[in-house]
Amino acid sequence: MYVTDLIAALGICVVLPIIVVSLITRAKTNATNRRAEIAMAAIEKNTNVDLEEFFRKMNPPRRSIKERLLNRLLLGCIFTLFGLGVYIAIFVYNMNVGGFDRNMFIGLSIAAVPSLGIGLAFLINYFIGRRILKQEMEAEAKSQA
Repeated sequence: MYVTDLIAALGICVVLPIIVVSLITRAKTNATNRRAEIAMAAIEKNTNVDLEEFFRKMNPPRRSIKERLLNRLLLGCIFTLFGLGVYIAIFVYNMNVGGFDRNMFIGLSIAAVPSLGIGLAFLINYFIGRRILKQEMEAEAKSQA
């Protein structure tokens, strides 16, 4: 029984992450190779192709600084509200039951504390990034207009 548990743990903790990383890397490499093949075929068939415009159309548009900051704000709110929601649910449950269940509090805190930490980190990142990147966002908005 002990050996099978050890093999399962090694499979989940070691082999699975390696497989995921290799699949992601292979997918990105294949996408890059396909773009290069398409570009080479377009260049071979038509010499009058504007390469700068062609590559701009082939590459997906990057998200703006403002969109990335708003994504951080959204993730920060989601994670923080989840952590707070867990603690509110614990409080309401304990008020209705009439007693404090220490094991439930500890068990649910294992999910709530990291969620609160991640959420607060995203929120701090958003507010500091907004202040620091204010000039870059204005310049980016002017260049897009």
